[in-house]
Amino acid sequence: MKTWKYLLIALLVGTATHVDAKRIQTPHMYVFGFSASFQDSIIYMTDIQDLQGAWIDKKTKDLAGQDNYSLQLKNHMADQLHLSPRVCMVFFSTSKKKAEKKYLKLRKLYVGTPKKPASYEVRYLSEQDFRFDVIDMSEEQQ
Repeated sequence: MKTWKYLLIALLVGTATHVDAKRIQTPHMYVFGFSASFQDSIIYMTDIQDLQGAWIDKKTKDLAGQDNYSLQLKNHMADQLHLSPRVCMVFFSTSKKKAEKKYLKLRKLYVGTPKKPASYEVRYLSEQDFRFDVIDMSEEQQ
């Protein structure tokens, strides 16, 4: 009986003190997009873009609204290039050097090496072809 009381009290205290993670705006967030399909072997990658004023979760350092950014890329693929359905992902970092490292690692995975070439065709979307729009994730917008 005492165990149930303590469990109930812990549950009530846990839900009563639940605090949403704060979001902060960063001066620079470096992002790039990746798009693939299960129906073909063509991979699309965007350039690394500097998103000024993007929001991150203060505690986890994750890009706030990451699903919205990947949806922007998915909509571009469907509307402009008439490609669907595609799986779109967004990779990010607050450091340009770290973003470039992620970009090169992903590119190497799909391009391959001269000794072991991959069986994918990689196409690149420049910043003139596609640009991410910053999403306002301030507390008022939630």
